[in-house]
Amino acid sequence: MAAPEISQSRLYEWLTGDEDSRMCRDIPEEACDEQPRNFFLHLMASLGNKLADELASARLVLPWLMGVIGAPLWMVGLLVPIREAGALLPQLFVAGFIRLRPERKWVWVAGGLLQAAAAALLALLTLFGSGGVGGGLVLAALVALSLARGISSVATKDVLGKTISKQRRGTLMGWSGSVAGAVTLAAGAVLMLFGDRPGELALAVLLGIAALGWALNALCAARIAETPGAVEGGENAWDSIKLGLRLLRDDRGFLHFNLSRALLLASALALPYVALLGQQQSGTQLGGLGVMIVVSGLAGMVASPVWGKRADVSSRRVMRDAGLGAAACCLLAAAIAWLPGAWSQTVWPYAIVYALLVIIHSGVRLGRKTYIVDMAGSDRRALYVALSNTITGVLMLAVGGAVGALAQWLGSAALMVALALMALAAAASASRLPEVE
Repeated sequence: MAAPEISQSRLYEWLTGDEDSRMCRDIPEEACDEQPRNFFLHLMASLGNKLADELASARLVLPWLMGVIGAPLWMVGLLVPIREAGALLPQLFVAGFIRLRPERKWVWVAGGLLQAAAAALLALLTLFGSGGVGGGLVLAALVALSLARGISSVATKDVLGKTISKQRRGTLMGWSGSVAGAVTLAAGAVLMLFGDRPGELALAVLLGIAALGWALNALCAARIAETPGAVEGGENAWDSIKLGLRLLRDDRGFLHFNLSRALLLASALALPYVALLGQQQSGTQLGGLGVMIVVSGLAGMVASPVWGKRADVSSRRVMRDAGLGAAACCLLAAAIAWLPGAWSQTVWPYAIVYALLVIIHSGVRLGRKTYIVDMAGSDRRALYVALSNTITGVLMLAVGGAVGALAQWLGSAALMVALALMALAAAASASRLPEVE
C-alpha cells in the first residue's frame, strides 16, 4: 500500500514544483500528512465545479437556452446579475453559521448537491419549457443554483485555507482551471459539429453534465480530510454585518481590496456583451455556441496555470495586469463592431476577443481569490471572504443595472469603451494594494 502514497506525493511535488510535500504554511500541523491527498481531492472537486460553471454559464449557455424556449428578451438581461449577485449576497449571513461547524466541508457538500439539483431542473426546462413561463422557471432555478453556489463558496475557501498550504493555493486553482478548460473544449467541439441544427437535446445534455459536475464536486468534498477547527466566535447575521462594517472602517487594506475588486467587475460585465455581439452574427444555432465554448475552453486551458503561478508570487500584480488586459479587450471589441467589412459580420472576430477576455477574467478571479485567502488570518478567513463577496454582490446588482441601462442607451459597442475606463481604474487601484504573499 506504500507505493500509491509515494506516487501520489511525487505527482503532487511535480505539479506544485515543491521538493517536499510536507511544506506547510498557514495550515494545522496535523494537516501536513494529508496535504497531497487533499490536493488531488480539491483538484477533482474544482474540476467538477469549473466544468459545471462553463456548461451552465449565465454568460453564454443560458442565453442560448432562453432563445431556444422563446423566453422574453428582458429575461435574458437578468441572467448574469442573478448568477453573480445571487451567489454573493447571502455569504455574509452564511459565514457565522459556518464558523459554528468544526468541519466546514459538509456545508460545501450541501451546496454542491443543491447546485446539481438546480442544473438537472434546467436540463428538464430545456426540453419542456416554453415562453414566459419557461423563462420564469429558468430564472427561478438560476436563483436556487446561485444561492447554493454562495453557500459552497465560503465553505470551499475556508476548507482550502485549512488543508492546503500557502503558496500552493493559486497553483491548485490554476491546474483545476486548465483541466476543466480542456474538458469544456471537447464539449464545444462536439457542438460545432451540430452546425445549425436544433439544440434542445444537446443543451439538455450539456446541463445534465453540469449536474454531474456538481455531484462530483460534492463527492470529492466529502472525502477531504479536514482537521476540526475552532468554533468560537461564530456570529449571527446581524453580528456579522456589524463586525463587517467595523472591518471596513478599521482595516484600510481590506477596504482598498474591495474597491479594486468592485472595479474589476468590468471583465465579468463585458463578457456577455461580447458574446451578444457574436450571437447577433450567428443566431441561436449550436454552431455559434460551439465556437464560443471552444474558445472559452482553450482560453481557460492556456491561462489558468500561468495566472496561478503568478498569483502565488504576487496576487496584487495579477489583479493589476488583469485590469489592463480587460481594458484592452473591451476597446478591441468596440473597434471590431465599429469598423466596416465583411470579416466583422461573422462570429469569429468576437469569439477571439471573447477568448482573450476569458483569459483576463481568469486572472481577475485567481488574483482576487488568492489575495483574500492570503490576506485574511485563519480565524477570520470565512468572514473576510463572505463580507467581500456580499459587498460585490450588492455592487453587481447596482452596476449591472446601470450597465444594462447604458447598453440600451449607447449600444453594446459604446458600452465597451465605458467598461474599458472602469477596468483602467481597477488596474490603477490594484497597483497600490500591499503585498500579502
